[in-house]
Amino acid sequence: MGQRSRRRSNSLLRWLLVLLLLPFCVGATLAILRVIRSMDGAFNFWAAFLSGVVAWLLLFVNLPKPMWIYVVGHELTHALGTWAFGGRVRRFKASPKGGHVVITRSNFVVSLAPYFFPLYAVLWWIVFYLGDWLWKWDHYLFVFHFGLGMAYAFHGTLTAHILRIRQPDLEGEGWVFSTAVIWLGNGLVLLMGLAALSSSVSVLTALAWFLQETGAWVARIGSGLH
Repeated sequence: MGQRSRRRSNSLLRWLLVLLLLPFCVGATLAILRVIRSMDGAFNFWAAFLSGVVAWLLLFVNLPKPMWIYVVGHELTHALGTWAFGGRVRRFKASPKGGHVVITRSNFVVSLAPYFFPLYAVLWWIVFYLGDWLWKWDHYLFVFHFGLGMAYAFHGTLTAHILRIRQPDLEGEGWVFSTAVIWLGNGLVLLMGLAALSSSVSVLTALAWFLQETGAWVARIGSGLH
């Protein structure tokens, strides 16, 4: 009876957290749209980025799925997450059929990070900017943006692909709560990424828009309850 009561309390807490997260999810989405509208003059960026997305989609549809590469990134993101929270990795395994890590510290961020943190896109970004710093790669911006589009589409398509099958990460945290966290996490990553690539909006401005839009939705919900 005690376990059932605790389970029910945890379920109610998860639903409460979902309700609290929803305005932030909407705020992130609306802030992304504001950043995109502010990038009207960024034709070269969008041409290269969307070309990369289309190129990856053609590969995704017509060639075997590179599951081993995805699984390595997925499990490595778990590892990076636990390191960020002061934990350690005791075992790491990845194969085309799946993988797992044994870690000393976990929470919902560590569990769900692979579903919203585009590791390969971030690594591509780091490699390019290190190369630009060392060898002045500013003439290769089309290649950078094209590759970024491919890497981000890789993350999105293969994440959606594996979500069609049973995922212990999401089951452990609850599907509804996990969906809200993944939505918000992807939204914030995309928001800050687009702002960092934009010449018209700073990351701080984008985050301020996120808070403004979230606050506006909280106010609407509050007024609707009166």
